[in-house]
Amino acid sequence: MKDRLRADLTDLMMIPGLSGHEDRVRREIATRLASMGVATRTDRLGNLVATFDGDGPSVMLFTHMDQLGFVVRRIEADGFLRVERLGGVPERALPSQPVLVCVGEGRDVPGLIANKSHHATTPEEKYRVVPYQELYIDTGLASAEAVEAAGIRIGSPVVYAPNVVRLAGDRIAGTSVDDRAGCAVLLEMARALSERDAGPPVHLVFSVQEEYNLRGALPMAQSLAPDIAIQLDLVLATDTPDMTGRGDVALGGGPAMSLFSFHGRGTLNGVIPHPAMVHLFEQAAEGLGMPLQRSAHIGALTDLSYVQHVGEGVACVDLGFPMRYSHSSLEVCDLNDLVGLTELLKAGLAGIGPGFSLDRDDYT
Repeated sequence: MKDRLRADLTDLMMIPGLSGHEDRVRREIATRLASMGVATRTDRLGNLVATFDGDGPSVMLFTHMDQLGFVVRRIEADGFLRVERLGGVPERALPSQPVLVCVGEGRDVPGLIANKSHHATTPEEKYRVVPYQELYIDTGLASAEAVEAAGIRIGSPVVYAPNVVRLAGDRIAGTSVDDRAGCAVLLEMARALSERDAGPPVHLVFSVQEEYNLRGALPMAQSLAPDIAIQLDLVLATDTPDMTGRGDVALGGGPAMSLFSFHGRGTLNGVIPHPAMVHLFEQAAEGLGMPLQRSAHIGALTDLSYVQHVGEGVACVDLGFPMRYSHSSLEVCDLNDLVGLTELLKAGLAGIGPGFSLDRDDYT
């Protein structure tokens, strides 16, 4: 399993898929599912779903395909590109980053976010974070005409140049661990669901536009009307010097469950998981003899925040894998956590049957 997860994650991270432009990623995932004999369908927004029949409360198990980045907002006469930020891109980590301007498979244009020459930088500039509006991308093309001839237009998507770096042990750094790691786990779950003999109805959903407005999964959730929704995404690892005091989640320490999330910056939303889901996965982890890390944090949220409000309400929980350096050009995860997350999901789903209660009073 670990080797498959490594291969799927590595391959998917090398495919650009800015939020709202996930089609290449979606087609690759659909192809991999088809090779397993799993049928899929796509809605108008680009969400991809595979349904596995069963008995009991219906489950929407989902993760997002998109990544953050930029869109071109202006093409200068000298060929430099000005961009608008899409998603929570960290401005302090942008200068000198390699990027890819996506114009079509086989036609994408590499570039870099310019960094003012050190020899011309004033003392005041050395410690200033340059706002993204002042940054520009250099593709090597020397005129607006050359840029347009290459297929770049206002609105063209731009992502960090796809990159994968194998670190010591089973750790991997990449440009979109968030959330191609979740996609790799769902592909592994598709293999398991294809071979099971019993269990609840499960809709595997690869969602869109999570990094943009967190609402891309909503039309699919409204269509499926699940009883339960389980969302997979990163969980902030707090085992580095800069994250001390933020929590107790360690890379390589196993899968994690969010007990509280809240954005706290403009979007007044988050998730407090349903007690049935907390109980289910605590019991599943205990049965496996597996550590289940717990997270409670402010500053991040997932598209589950909106899915939970569909219909009469959905029993929800955020599960995930520890990840370091979120939203940077190289995020880091541990393959062993992805293996553990996959095993936890299998055990949890196996515990959902026709008599599974979603009555809060049975757990509180």
